Amino acid sequence: MPETIASTAKSSGTRQAGLQFPVGIVGTGCHVPSDVVTNADLVRSLDTTDEWIVSRTGIRERRWLEAGRTTSDMCVAAARQALENSGRTAADIDAVIVATFTYDQPLPSTALIVKEALGAFNAFPLDLSQAACAGGVYGMLTAAHLLQNDRMRNVLVIGAECLSRVTDPEDRSTRVFFGDAAGAVVMSRTDPGFGMLSWDLDASLSYAVEIPSGGASLPTTAQTVDERQQFLKMDGRAVWVEATKRLPESIRATLDRAGLEPGDIDHYVLHQANLNIVHEAMDVLGVDRSRAGITVDKYGNTGAATVFTVLHQAMERGDVNRGDLLVVSGIGAGFIWGTLCLRAG
Repeated sequence: MPETIASTAKSSGTRQAGLQFPVGIVGTGCHVPSDVVTNADLVRSLDTTDEWIVSRTGIRERRWLEAGRTTSDMCVAAARQALENSGRTAADIDAVIVATFTYDQPLPSTALIVKEALGAFNAFPLDLSQAACAGGVYGMLTAAHLLQNDRMRNVLVIGAECLSRVTDPEDRSTRVFFGDAAGAVVMSRTDPGFGMLSWDLDASLSYAVEIPSGGASLPTTAQTVDERQQFLKMDGRAVWVEATKRLPESIRATLDRAGLEPGDIDHYVLHQANLNIVHEAMDVLGVDRSRAGITVDKYGNTGAATVFTVLHQAMERGDVNRGDLLVVSGIGAGFIWGTLCLRAG
């Protein structure tokens, strides 16, 4: 990276991010279920082929949660790993943010369930329930702003989905795409020049991805169940158009605010909706595809968890070094999208 760019970003990163105090990630964690579901498994019951799934999505297998376990169980497992890697304990956490639209049940709060299970008794729970696949990005930005308060020292952010429970077993247009997982980060104040440098958020209302029933507009009834309205519906073409447009736009806006170019970024942590979408976004940015971590091939699209699975994989492999620049970007149903730029501390 040119010295002038590095110096500019380091000296004014918190100002560009709109934060008084620099905030970064100090530990990551991830949990995936043990049950592996391959394309061959799905082909037995769906009108599709392994070749079609791989060519259209890049997915070869995914994990589905075992019977008797639920989203909060995955959250707790990922959170414990993130706490251990951060050197913090549950008692050190001031807030627990859980981003998921596959919450354990509409009430009580999934974040509260997780807080209690962890023993994070000093923390308050906060649920982000409708940011969908952008939930990880929104959760981290929310944590960064909470940490501007002098009473906040550590915030636990979790993204998790149990998508096997909300996709229709008879619908190949959704069933093959999604998997179950949870990822977590602990965020704290960091040294000046490190942590979050800039960010961008935006949204545009669309019903191209939705779960029609179960809310106030269409309460669950015997008829809605017969019509399978409780399952996720997705217009795949609309997702492709929005994702391949919005992700590069949001990334460029974020980098402009940090005084950086796409080529300056060491690690792209992109939402794993589909391998082809990740590749297209990198091609539009003019950056080698190898800079984008990939987990969609083995986990599928895990919603709010995807960016955390990529980030944790990079951390576990030792790929991220102090001073490296990272972009974290995601888009979810709504459509809701956002990007963060961080310097590893």
